[in-house]
This record gives sequence, C-alpha cells and structure tokens, in this order.
Amino acid sequence: MKEKFDVVIVGGGMVGAAVACSLGGSLLKVAVIESSPPLPFAPDQPHDLRVSALSIASKNILETVGAWQGVINRRFCPFRRMRVWETTGDTEFCSDDIDYPELGYIVENRITQLALLDRLQEFDNVELICPVGIKKINYVAGKPSELELEDGRILSAKVLVAADGGQSKVRQTVGLGVTSWDYKQHAMVIYIETAYGQQDITWQRFLPSGPQAFLPLTGNYGSIVWYNSPDEVSRLKSLSLEALKDELVAAFPACLGKVNRVLGVASFPLKRQHAQNYVKPGVVLVGDAAHMINPLAGQGVNIGLLDAAALGEVLLDAAKKGLELGDLSVLKHYEQLRRNENLKMMTVMDIFYQVFSNEILPVKLIRNLGLGLAERILPAKNKVMRSAMGLEGKLPKLARGERII
Repeated sequence: MKEKFDVVIVGGGMVGAAVACSLGGSLLKVAVIESSPPLPFAPDQPHDLRVSALSIASKNILETVGAWQGVINRRFCPFRRMRVWETTGDTEFCSDDIDYPELGYIVENRITQLALLDRLQEFDNVELICPVGIKKINYVAGKPSELELEDGRILSAKVLVAADGGQSKVRQTVGLGVTSWDYKQHAMVIYIETAYGQQDITWQRFLPSGPQAFLPLTGNYGSIVWYNSPDEVSRLKSLSLEALKDELVAAFPACLGKVNRVLGVASFPLKRQHAQNYVKPGVVLVGDAAHMINPLAGQGVNIGLLDAAALGEVLLDAAKKGLELGDLSVLKHYEQLRRNENLKMMTVMDIFYQVFSNEILPVKLIRNLGLGLAERILPAKNKVMRSAMGLEGKLPKLARGERII
C-alpha cells in the first residue's frame, strides 16, 4: 500500500526538520525521513565539536516555529561582541551599538536538531520516520515521487524535499547538477578548556596561512577553528592533545587566554558547491543539498534555515490558493527567493576569503583601510552587523518573527 503525502522531506537534520516545523499545524500531510537519529542530550555531556553561530534571523525562525525553547532548555551561548583583525587593522562589533541584546548564539548542531525534532513530533500533520534508510527513489517529472523505504513502506510525495546534505542522493537521483570547487585548504576544529570564564565574544584573525577563529561555548570552554593547508592540518592532527595545545598557544593570539586542555579535534576540507537549479517539477533542494559555502563567517546553517522558512511560506501560500504544490511555477518561486540571495552570500564570502588570504601589498593596504574605515564609519559598521545577524535584505516571514499559519 502506498502512503500518500503532500510533502516528503529526506533528511531530518537542522534544515529538513525546520522545513517540517514550518509546515506543522497546517492541512498538509508531511513526512520526514531520517536514517540516523541524534544522540539524546544530557547537561553533563562535553560540548560537541560541531557547533554553529546562529544569527538573530535563525533564532527568530526557531522561536516562531516553537523550537527555540528546546535550545534554551539544553545549552547555548549568546555572544555580544565580534572582533575581526589582521596585522595592522582591526574592528570590533558590539550589539549595544544597534540596541540588540546579542549578535547571535553559538549552539551545538545536535542541540538545534534535537529541539526541532522534538517540536515537529508535536504536530498531528507531521510524521517522523526514523531510523530508516531509503531503498529506492522513483522520479518522473509531473507525477508524484515514490520512495521505497528499507522497512518496506512505500511513500508517495507531491513534493520531494532534498535536505540530505552536500552529497544529496535525492539531488543526484533526479539529475540536478552542481558547480563546485575546492579551496585547497582545510579547517581544523579544536574543542578547548580555557582559564577564562564564560565569554561573550567571537573573534577572527587573518594570517597568510589562513584565518584563526574563536567561538565561545558555555562555561570556560571554547571552539577554535584553525584554517591551514591540508598538509599542515594533517601534521597537527597527528600530534598528541598536549603537543597540539603547545602548537595552539604558540600560534594563536594572547587574547585566547591560557589553554588548560585540548579536549577534541576534527577537520574537514573547504569546498564551495552550488546547485545549478534548486527545483524540478515535484522536487526542491534546501540547505547543503543546494549549496555549500565557505564557513568563514558561519553562514552555512543560517542560509539553510532561511531556505527552510522560504520554502514553508511558498508551499503554504500555494496550498491556500489551491495550486498544485509540485508544479514547477510554484517551486520556481522558492528558487527565485533563495538562489540569488545564497549566491550573493557565497560570492561575498569568496571575495572576503581571497582578499584576506592575499599577501600582495596593494591588496593588504586596501583590506587594512577597509577594516579601519569599518571601525570609524558607524553607519557602515552597523550595516555590516545587521547583515551578519541576518537582518538585511528581503527575509521570509519566519525570519522576521511572523507566523505563516
């Protein structure tokens, strides 16, 4: 027996779960398929290595769909200040300057996912099917997609949402192509315990070898992101945690403070990837399935959550108007809202990356001048802050804190 759904979301990570929550409480019948449930949270657990800097827009989305309380009830770290500098220029941003209590929040990815999964299970119209894998996807343009699950169930979907990451099987199955390239650099994530107490600042320093960044976590813990060549990252990862701590202390600025312990390490290659189209009849891409961005300013998850909010708004609006949800004209509206916005953010990050990793003297002078001007010209500085917080441009209703049901 086929089970018929209006929307089937493949992937119950942060973005896929956010799409489901945006549709929660509506008349649409929704399923979320996830193969690997996140581990439960306990307050005494160490912090996860995978964390994100959630913008104010992302917090608005989570709050409006009813998932933010699930984050608060677990663990999160607000930050009020952000500092960016290199050898001769620097600027510091503070939320007080634009009358906001925070610039953003450092949250473990698993906590955001758990909060969203908890919330979506409170909706009568949303079914979480987990853990289960997909055996086969049958796609024919203009007809509902069929998914054969490994537990024997067969689902039919008017709209199939690919929220299954950068190597999306859904995207590959339906033949949506991507443009991608590697940055020839790796990012190393290091979980540390510092001598400082709770911090409220995130900072980034630019060096010829690549940026160094600090993200505060709750208590006297932090997350370091160290960009470097693949060979150097490989060497650093081969060291003992004590030897890595010595390297960290030698290479990082004094504002890091005394590092008591290195508690965990991971690394990943930097890659840029963008789908040539986000939609086909009955299929739509969100999050990493649609785009992978340089993590320099931590915008990957934030633009993914904006995808989720925009898609939810488009689908609910189409349902209210009695339109066919999987019709290309409906899904193209979502693509028009998000693809160019995401491309602009990806391009800005690429320019930022290229400019700050360049040692040619005129380029150095220009970027130092830019940091100096950003520090002195308040309207420009405030606009940069608002942009980083996700408060600039045309935003989906959920990102503005407006309900869509």
